[in-house]
Amino acid sequence: MDLIKRFLNYVSYPTMSDENSDTCPSSEKQLALAKVLLKELKALGLEAKLDEYGYVYGFLKPNTKKIKERVGFIAHMDTSDAVSDTGIKPRELKYEGGDVVLGGTGDRPVVMKASDYPCLARYKGKNIIVTDGTTLLGGDDKAGVAEIVTALEQLIESGEKHGKISVCFTPDEEIGRGADHFDVRGFGADYAYTVDGGTLGEVEYENFNAASAKVVVRGISIHPGSAKNKMVNAASIACEFHNMLPKRQVPEKTEGYQGFFHLTGMSGGTEYAELSYIIRDHDKEKFEAKKQLMRELADKLNAKRGEGTVELIVKDSYYNMKDVLADKMYVVEKAEAAMRECGVEPVSVPIRGGTDGARISYMGLPCPNLCTGGENFHSRYEFVCADDMRKCVEIIKKLMIAK
Repeated sequence: MDLIKRFLNYVSYPTMSDENSDTCPSSEKQLALAKVLLKELKALGLEAKLDEYGYVYGFLKPNTKKIKERVGFIAHMDTSDAVSDTGIKPRELKYEGGDVVLGGTGDRPVVMKASDYPCLARYKGKNIIVTDGTTLLGGDDKAGVAEIVTALEQLIESGEKHGKISVCFTPDEEIGRGADHFDVRGFGADYAYTVDGGTLGEVEYENFNAASAKVVVRGISIHPGSAKNKMVNAASIACEFHNMLPKRQVPEKTEGYQGFFHLTGMSGGTEYAELSYIIRDHDKEKFEAKKQLMRELADKLNAKRGEGTVELIVKDSYYNMKDVLADKMYVVEKAEAAMRECGVEPVSVPIRGGTDGARISYMGLPCPNLCTGGENFHSRYEFVCADDMRKCVEIIKKLMIAK
């Protein structure tokens, strides 16, 4: 099947994960795509299975004894909840420069402006796939899924010699649970790559250390007419907590290796209020310092307002895979060599986020991240470059036959 046709089929399946669910996968609809992938892998001749947690595994047996290394490829099926995943209307176009009108009406068009998205300049003269501006596209990470399956298909058709190849398509990566039930031993690889990156040429082996934080504030409600020295306004205290955090350590004012506190949700009233945060930093010491600062602010408000007024719940999510890949950089070097052989100059950039590969690397399987050819993930302005996706397939296939 043609790569782009395959990708467009995958994005037609809504697969948004649900962080409020306790099941795995967190949303039943992810299983619909999982079953499609299971069928495709079996049709290609792989030994494949869909396990009880919604993970799709596939194994291609070696066709030579000369290649001993066992390589794996991983991508996730779910999409972010930042924008709707239902009724996606993708469209392929040749980008000639300037703004791109995605959809909308004449008086209210949805426009991806070149001034807002300077990355567009890289794609002038190339074919890109966009949405109609009402949903995300799902390139994160169905582009990676499509590229892995297509590379397998092309490899099998070519008859080229290869060792054992393992693939896995995971659920729930977008809510930080993609590696929760990943079977490292059963996967049976010596090293692997997540195919979950962006711009063509990116090879990523550094990511944020990550944690989530919930601030719970308990207040006392009383009629405002007789509230003096009696009312404790939980919503007001929540605002006070937030305003005590560093003003410039937020996503919209940071880049590169700079970490942040990101307020992702807020709710409540006089009696009760909640703030939800994610905490991020590439540097482990700075990461720990950020968590400690939040604890100190909670203690300070409790000393001021009364013990138990503010409760802070912090939970680590994942860590920087650079710390465990430092003595396994041959895996990164293989990816860089494969890219150069395909005419692509590799670029190593720190991920301002995380991948399944970060946690899987800590589970004992070295797993840096590769590009997919996509941009503007988690957005109605998401797009992928069809030309670059094809180049990503070449790179993956090259890694499948690497000695």
